[in-house]
Amino acid sequence: MIVSMIQAQAYFLFVGTYTGTGSKGIYVYRFDAATGKAELLNNTDKADNPSYLAIAPNGKTVYACNEIASASGGKVSAYRFNRSDGSLRLLNQQATAGDHPAYVAVDKQQKWVVAGNYSGGSITVFPVNKDGGIAPFTQLIKHIGSGPDSTRQKSAHVHATVFSPKGDYLLSPDLGIDKVMIYPVKKTQANPLDEMKVSFAKTTPGGGPRHLSFHPNGKWAYLMEEMTGSVMAFEFGKGKLSQFQRIYSHPDTASGPFGSADIHVSPDGKFLYASNRAKENNLAIFRIDERNGKLTTVGYQSTLGEKPRNFTIDPTGNFLLVANQDTDNIVIFKRDKQTGLLTETGEQISVPRPVCLKLLK
Repeated sequence: MIVSMIQAQAYFLFVGTYTGTGSKGIYVYRFDAATGKAELLNNTDKADNPSYLAIAPNGKTVYACNEIASASGGKVSAYRFNRSDGSLRLLNQQATAGDHPAYVAVDKQQKWVVAGNYSGGSITVFPVNKDGGIAPFTQLIKHIGSGPDSTRQKSAHVHATVFSPKGDYLLSPDLGIDKVMIYPVKKTQANPLDEMKVSFAKTTPGGGPRHLSFHPNGKWAYLMEEMTGSVMAFEFGKGKLSQFQRIYSHPDTASGPFGSADIHVSPDGKFLYASNRAKENNLAIFRIDERNGKLTTVGYQSTLGEKPRNFTIDPTGNFLLVANQDTDNIVIFKRDKQTGLLTETGEQISVPRPVCLKLLK
């Protein structure tokens, strides 16, 4: 009984990084969700800017977008994960045909891997091979448009590719065109995203939509706007997003420019967290009204570092881990499940330029 309880709270923590300043790529830790302590298990020997990660539902394969630019765009790499020693063995890589892929996702059936190319302003779809590797892309969708900010929004900038809870839609926040594009997912292998039936939800002009998080009930979705630092709350149904709230992730006294990044709902669906970079370097904490999904600001927590990017909440809801890119540290906070507030544990992980955190049981 004791052994099973310990195992139930043990996770693998995968850390994606920017390379070039000493990082070896992807790092793998054992994380204890009972104590909040982490232990390094392994790391890749060589990887080029594996900035965002996705784990296959069966836990056997890890996908990384290599955030680079070249004649063939960036790359997506597939790794076989060894649970016995935490090692990652490269299966293969494929070009994305779009520069600087910044997000990667895999569908529930493990048929497709989808990358969002930030500079390329495009979505690339790869079929998954039987061994978990990826075949050359079969679908490339280029977003067209611009936004009112002539510096940041001259063209499309796909910032995420998020499958809906049932897997029947792919939602793609595009920072450059102030839209969340919504693609129905077909069962066909060659071109799973239905471009003929695509729809979209408009966001705030100049807001720069970035990341999206669904509530556990599947009915509400929360969008982080990078450039305004605001959170947009939507009802989601039948492939449509209907906005019902917009709230800032920073105090009224805060002055821009803002650089908001990641957003996640707690496992119990009671709280929402959002990371802010630029001048703030904090996490905004919101309470979610269980009746209607509306947000109320609870408070703010310093990330104890600079340029917080991705963060994650362990499935038990005990801890929140945040990656501070510019101070080379991952800070582990204890969560109060009743108030949503965070407490410093004193536990930190030192790793060069961390930007993405993923947990696997």
